[in-house]
Amino acid sequence: MNLNKMMDQGIAQIMTTAGRFYLNNAKGRAFLMGLLPELAKSTARRKQQEKAGLHVPPFLIASIASQCNLHCAGCYARAGGSCGTSSGKRDMDAGQWGHIFDQTARLGVAFILLAGGEPFLRRDILDLAGAYPNVIFPIFTNGTMLNQETIEFLDSHRNLIPILSIEGNAKETDDRRGAGTHAQIEMAMGALKKRNILFGAAITVTRQNLPLVTSNDFLEVLEDKGCGVTLYVEYVPAEEGTEDLVLMQTQIKQLQALCLELRKSFRRMVILSFPGDEEEMGGCLASGRGFFHINPTGDAEPCPFSPHAKQNLASDSVEAVLRSQYFADLRELAERVGHHGGCTLFEEKEQVEKLWA
Repeated sequence: MNLNKMMDQGIAQIMTTAGRFYLNNAKGRAFLMGLLPELAKSTARRKQQEKAGLHVPPFLIASIASQCNLHCAGCYARAGGSCGTSSGKRDMDAGQWGHIFDQTARLGVAFILLAGGEPFLRRDILDLAGAYPNVIFPIFTNGTMLNQETIEFLDSHRNLIPILSIEGNAKETDDRRGAGTHAQIEMAMGALKKRNILFGAAITVTRQNLPLVTSNDFLEVLEDKGCGVTLYVEYVPAEEGTEDLVLMQTQIKQLQALCLELRKSFRRMVILSFPGDEEEMGGCLASGRGFFHINPTGDAEPCPFSPHAKQNLASDSVEAVLRSQYFADLRELAERVGHHGGCTLFEEKEQVEKLWA
């Protein structure tokens, strides 16, 4: 089975699960009924581009904010220099991001994951994203800025799906993100559930918290709180000295096996694993194969965990980036070394940097 077909089937499975989530919610059903034809159009656009010789990934990761109100231990965005540091470049404004959203929508990108920093610090861009109802924007947020006003905004723009970052229960989350963070996240979840807004949880999986966060009891609590998406992200040691948190090879295989079982038990919940699910897709999806990453200043990077850019979207087009020899070389590298668990480009950092130089 080819990559495009596998990714289209994956998107269809996500939408089927979302349909189960919104089964008894009129506003949610109306949103999905309007969205499904738009997703079909996006698929058709990608197929048209493929025939013309351009592979368009269905996903894009856009780090829209270079600032954050938290300082989480082991943060890849801070370690990679896209958050909390001054690169000498200016963050792109809403107009520049709008130009990117226009390009990607025309090409057929269906999902644009908004990250940071803390995306809710760039409300101007979130307002802009809400004006693209044919694109789904999962917003990866620490959850501390979700108040009555922002939740009303999300209620009115169902294509913006908040994904709240947690590490486990209160102790695990507060140990990494700061005292009181978990309580704020729980309050946000309660408010989102009250409005019947689809939201998710992004869980950084480490050697220590794997048994907890993959247990049925933990998922049952999330489901009871109204969570409709669970994304497991394997910890990548972007910050030196945190290598002891990385999953062992046996744990990586265990996580994938557990995800398969959890999907059978929690049919109303979308359960994803990154980068683990890449193995089923034939390997690394970065560098435009399944997605690429744009940092706050517009640098086009293969992946958030591989922050090495040769082009900038403030001046270059999305199509030019996708056609670039640099991304083609990175895709060839990933295919050559294969997927053996963990983040391929991070593991092959020396070879990536040679191509980047």
